Amino acid sequence: MKIESQLTDDAVLAEFGRRLARTRLERNLTQAVLGDEAGIGFATVQRIESGRAVKMTSLIRVLRVLGLLDALELLVPEPTPSPIERLKLQGKERQRAAHPRSAETPPAERKPWAWGDEQSGDA
Repeated sequence: MKIESQLTDDAVLAEFGRRLARTRLERNLTQAVLGDEAGIGFATVQRIESGRAVKMTSLIRVLRVLGLLDALELLVPEPTPSPIERLKLQGKERQRAAHPRSAETPPAERKPWAWGDEQSGDA
């Protein structure tokens, strides 16, 4: 089964668990041995393979033992700034997101200022 965004969370967890179980079997490991090597309990390995929720640290330990931890780099790669952002940042790391712009008239649609356009109180 292909993991796609249309699947429910439970379906994704179940498929992920099946894939980990197949990988474990290909490496000729029992659930008990995998649990021991990962430093987690046998029941936790069973929960992972049956598609039930577990702690993220338990999953990371299992992935490390199975030699799959490096694949997380493909799952969530380090974000890279665009070339223009790199020039703006010039060695500074972004600390927060920008606020959305207000609904003001775009510069292209503004009429040029002329004498007499002052609003009352602009003096």
